[in-house]
Amino acid sequence: MADASAPLVSVRDLKVHFPIHAGLLRRRVGAVKAVDGIGFDIRPGETLGLVGESGCGKSTAGRAVLRLLDVTEGSIRVEGTEIARMPQGELRRLRPRMQMVFQDPQASLDPRMTVEAIIREPLDEHTRLTRAEKRERVAELMDAVVLNRGFATRFPHAFSGGQRQRIGIARALALNPRFVVCDEPIAALDVSIQAQVVNLLEDLQERLGLTYLFISHDLSMVRHIATRVAVMYLGRIVEMQAREGLFAEPLHPYTRALLSAVNEPDPVAARTRRRIVLKGDVPSPANPPRGCNFCTRCPDAMPVCREVDPATLEVGPGRWVACHLHDPAVMRGQPTRPFGAEGPTRRASPTAYDTPARSAT
Repeated sequence: MADASAPLVSVRDLKVHFPIHAGLLRRRVGAVKAVDGIGFDIRPGETLGLVGESGCGKSTAGRAVLRLLDVTEGSIRVEGTEIARMPQGELRRLRPRMQMVFQDPQASLDPRMTVEAIIREPLDEHTRLTRAEKRERVAELMDAVVLNRGFATRFPHAFSGGQRQRIGIARALALNPRFVVCDEPIAALDVSIQAQVVNLLEDLQERLGLTYLFISHDLSMVRHIATRVAVMYLGRIVEMQAREGLFAEPLHPYTRALLSAVNEPDPVAARTRRRIVLKGDVPSPANPPRGCNFCTRCPDAMPVCREVDPATLEVGPGRWVACHLHDPAVMRGQPTRPFGAEGPTRRASPTAYDTPARSAT
């Protein structure tokens, strides 16, 4: 019998580097380190929020976890099966268990296909259901995402952004997956519709026992839906802890800066909150800084930050951070080993669970 507490998804030291070629012979002269050694676990029924600025590698990480992008290095295990190096033929058999909801519902839907054909497509590819069974399954999925069955013969251009995203969600659920990557599913929607889509995702999770990797730059929505939160900066996870702990007591200077920018509905709290404005631009992932990736913008940077890459440390139950400010050895002034040209050996972010996952029904 499977262990219910075992991770459904386990990622270790994941790297996705895109080569840079130059010259007449197109020689490789470098690489864009979009994802540079991240790790996390997601338990069944849990939602891990992955947040950070645009360009930090969130979407690349989500696509790599599903093997929609090739992996440079690292391990990805889904339900105990290693998929990082799995051939596409074998990977195809696992596709029904892991699906994706894309950011732009208009771009992710074929404008030449009807709603019924879009939702039915996974059934055509992966099942041997009869035409009548497929039609009934499509109708059930439209009910699940609160779409009128009568819309089945319409085309995507006839729908609003929120309705198109519901079509995308229905398509993702067609094969009864256990794991769904939601790649900024509300970023392209009106503010009035975002809450409806997030509430729908939560309802579906409770009813179907889904597990989510929820990628977003909207921290207010992540606070609503996530069980735990991982913060990315320049291809690396710099902090990971339970939702309540991260919003109440962030550990990393970058996390504190992100939270200071979230709109505060309480006018009194908004006036008293200190806004942290980061100076400078995000460095290029093709040429990251020496030492800590955040040292060029960090208001608390120390000399050691520009020389030594911080290790990922557990500073409390389920609270992980990659920052020298929380390393007792560094803060005591003990010598640390500067890394050479190839960089230090980074270990994947460990994972702890200090809050129970949302129960699955």
